[in-house]
Amino acid sequence: MSVHWAYVIECADGSFYTGYTTDVERRVREHDRGEGAKYTRGRTPVELVHAEEFETRSAAMSREYEIKQLSRRQKERLVEGDGDCEG
Repeated sequence: MSVHWAYVIECADGSFYTGYTTDVERRVREHDRGEGAKYTRGRTPVELVHAEEFETRSAAMSREYEIKQLSRRQKERLVEGDGDCEG
């Protein structure tokens, strides 16, 4: 059974990138080497700051989309571990 993840990394410039993967450690290494998403290239090094595990790809990708819709402040709250990231 595969595990699916929605994750947030913080780039060297302080920006956040949200993605989906089945292997968080591998994906973060790829981002860090400049082999990940186009957005993260040139913004290295990156640091994993949040990850959520899901049983299905669909659930993880839905959560990825939800996180991408959050404001900067809401993402900061999520990363800080404050469960209330509504506003």
